[in-house]
Amino acid sequence: MSETKAIRAALYYQDKTPSKREIRAARTRAEALSPVRIMVRLLTLPLVALSVALSMYVRTSDYDPPEALAHLVARGGCDAARSVGLAVSYRGGLGYHARNDADGNGVACDSAEVLPVAVVENSVITEPVAIQDTFARTRMTGGAKFVKPQVKP
Repeated sequence: MSETKAIRAALYYQDKTPSKREIRAARTRAEALSPVRIMVRLLTLPLVALSVALSMYVRTSDYDPPEALAHLVARGGCDAARSVGLAVSYRGGLGYHARNDADGNGVACDSAEVLPVAVVENSVITEPVAIQDTFARTRMTGGAKFVKPQVKP
C-alpha cells in the first residue's frame, strides 16, 4: 500500500463499520426522502387547505356551526338546499343565496321555478301550466344582467 492510500485510509476510516447512530440516521434520511412519502404529503395539501377554509368559514359565520354548514351546502343550488331542508329561504335568512333566486322576488328555491303544476279537471290531468312565468323576467345581480330564455309553448 502506498503512503497516500495509508493516509487516506487512516483519515476516512474506510474499513470501519457504521455505528448504531449512523445506521439510524441513514434509515431516517431514507424514510424522509422516500418518493411515496413525498407524494402522500403533496396529495394531502388540498385536503388540509379545504379543512382550514371550512373551519374558518364555520368559525366566522353568523350562524351556529350546523346552520353554517347547511347554509354553505344551500349555495350549491336548489337541489342541495332541499337536501338539507332549506328549500324555501327568504332574503337575509338562513339558506338564501341570490343565485338560487331565479326571479329575484326575495324567495330562493320557491316552487314556481321548480315544477309546473298540472291542471286537474274532473279527475283528468290536462296540460301542465306554470305557476308564474319566471323565465321571461330579468334581474340585476352584482351589476350583471341575467336573462333567462323564454319557453315557447
